[in-house]
Amino acid sequence: MSNSGLETALSVAGVTQYIQSLLEDDPQLMELWVTGEVSSLNAHRVGLFFTLSDSEGKATIKCVVWNSQKSQLQELPKLGSEILVKGSVRLYPKKGEYQLTVYQAKATGEGLLALRYQQLRTRLALEGLFDLEIKRPLPPYPQTISVVTAATAAAWGDIQRTLIQRNPGIRVLFSPATVQGKEAPYSIVEAIERVNLDERAEVLILARGGGAVEDLWCFNDERVVRAIAESTIPVITGIGHQRDETLADLVADVNAHTPTAAAEIAVPSYDALRTEHQQRQGRLVASLEKRLKKETDKIEQLKTRLTNLPVNAAVLRAATVKTHLLQQKLQALDPKAVLKRGFSLVRQTDGQIVREGAQLSNDQELIIQLPQGSIKVKVTEILS
Repeated sequence: MSNSGLETALSVAGVTQYIQSLLEDDPQLMELWVTGEVSSLNAHRVGLFFTLSDSEGKATIKCVVWNSQKSQLQELPKLGSEILVKGSVRLYPKKGEYQLTVYQAKATGEGLLALRYQQLRTRLALEGLFDLEIKRPLPPYPQTISVVTAATAAAWGDIQRTLIQRNPGIRVLFSPATVQGKEAPYSIVEAIERVNLDERAEVLILARGGGAVEDLWCFNDERVVRAIAESTIPVITGIGHQRDETLADLVADVNAHTPTAAAEIAVPSYDALRTEHQQRQGRLVASLEKRLKKETDKIEQLKTRLTNLPVNAAVLRAATVKTHLLQQKLQALDPKAVLKRGFSLVRQTDGQIVREGAQLSNDQELIIQLPQGSIKVKVTEILS
């Protein structure tokens, strides 16, 4: 038997050490991200041991998070969940097994989206973008509505039908946008800015039908949220179904759960307006009739008081006698009445009445007022 094989043989420890050096010294394996489903989970006193499996179950990798590192993880592994972990490959010599020593873990798939959603929502809420105090009021009777959605979306047809049914005279402006995919956030922002630059619309409806979380994710994009917040026109969102709530819904001035509901909120019903107008007319007519009756009753009361006033009442008789006496006094004091009795009135040329001879001088001109007309005379002699 040849002994050449024994001369080159390695010990188990030597093989393990060699493999360990290959794994742990490889730069690519010192820090790598791995994604998979948590297929087993075991909480140990020294750490958390779990296994990641690929989606088809054809491969697995054992992982460990030491207790000293657990508090640093964004997401703790949960059995059956999709997770994204960051770590380094290490070999466990006693069992000849390699494992991933994990020092970071994040949610992936819907879990990762939910984490991103919550982080962005918290940050924007701290900025005050969702505060009720900054919500803009909707105009009660808008004449022009602008709609931002996809041209081929069912939401666009639903909104048009609803607006026309509620108010046939409404003007609808369409600002098309892509509402799904990587280009959607930029397209939506551009469509909103286009409406604001146009300045004709009084209300803006941002709408899309329902879908998966990934389909609606463009409405959680920070650029879209800020475009809605900066709009000078009030914004109504009608995105998805009632179970969906996006950041666009939170920042909008009014949030409707469907495109149809958004249209109903934007425009009051013509029939409702007509009923409201008729009610106002009725209240106005009733108010005028009430005022007319009140004034008519007041006039009738005054008529009754005048009719019932006694002609021979003591106060009335006393007032009549006093009036006659005053009339007689006025007649007696009337200068014209004195002249009519044969008297004359002598005045100087300056209009001053002559009361005694001492006021006069020879050759002074005087005016004598007679009952009919007046004469001018000259003083030739002053008698005592």
